[in-house]
Amino acid sequence: MNAREEVLARIANAHRAAPPPNLRYEDISREYRTTSDSSAEMLTELLIDRLLDYRALVRQGSVDDLGATIADALAERGADTVAAAAGLDPSWTSDLSVSVLTDGLSEDDQLSVSELDGVDGVITSCAVAIAETGTLILDGSAGQGRRVLTLIPDYHLCVVFVDQIVADVPQALTRLEATRPLTMISGPSATSDIELNRVEGVHGPRTLEVIIVGRERSE
Repeated sequence: MNAREEVLARIANAHRAAPPPNLRYEDISREYRTTSDSSAEMLTELLIDRLLDYRALVRQGSVDDLGATIADALAERGADTVAAAAGLDPSWTSDLSVSVLTDGLSEDDQLSVSELDGVDGVITSCAVAIAETGTLILDGSAGQGRRVLTLIPDYHLCVVFVDQIVADVPQALTRLEATRPLTMISGPSATSDIELNRVEGVHGPRTLEVIIVGRERSE
C-alpha cells in the first residue's frame, strides 16, 4: 500500500466508524454568526487596525474632500500617471494634476499589460470591506475594474465608504454575487521564503493605500 492508498483507507475507516449525517445540502445547519452589534465607528476602527497590521497605508476623509484626499495620497507617492477603473466617480479624479488613464470595459478600450506596468498606481473603489479580517473585496463592477488592473501596478489606492464595512465573512457574502469575479485583498501582496524573509510585491501591488470615507455615500 502506498501513501495515497493508506490515507484514503484511513478516511474510509473513519467514515465507517462515524458516518456523516445523510443530509441534503439545504438541510445542513448553518448556525454561524451572521449579524453584529458593532457600531460603524467600532467596525471602522477594527478595519483600520487590521489594515495597519498588514502594513497597508490608511487615510480618512469625507465625501466632500475625497478628491483632495486622493490628490494628497498621489502627491506623497510622487505619482505622475495612474490607471482608473471604468465607472469610477469622475469627481474623484477630475482635479488631479497627474495623468489618469481609464481602463475601459471592452477589449479595444482596455489598457495592455505593458501600459499597466508603466503607470505609477491604480485607483479603485470596492464592493465590501471585512473589519475582522482586514479584507477588501472587489467584484469587478463599476469603479473596481478587472482583476489584472489591481495586480500589475505597484501601488493600489482603494476607496472604502463606512457603509461598505461589515464585521465578518458571512456578512460580506450576503452583499456579494458569488458568480462575479471576486478579488479579496488583505494588505499589500506579500510572501515569505523558507527562511521567513518577507518579500512584498510578488503577485500584486507592493503598496496598498486605503482611504476610508467617514460618512455614507451620497445617493
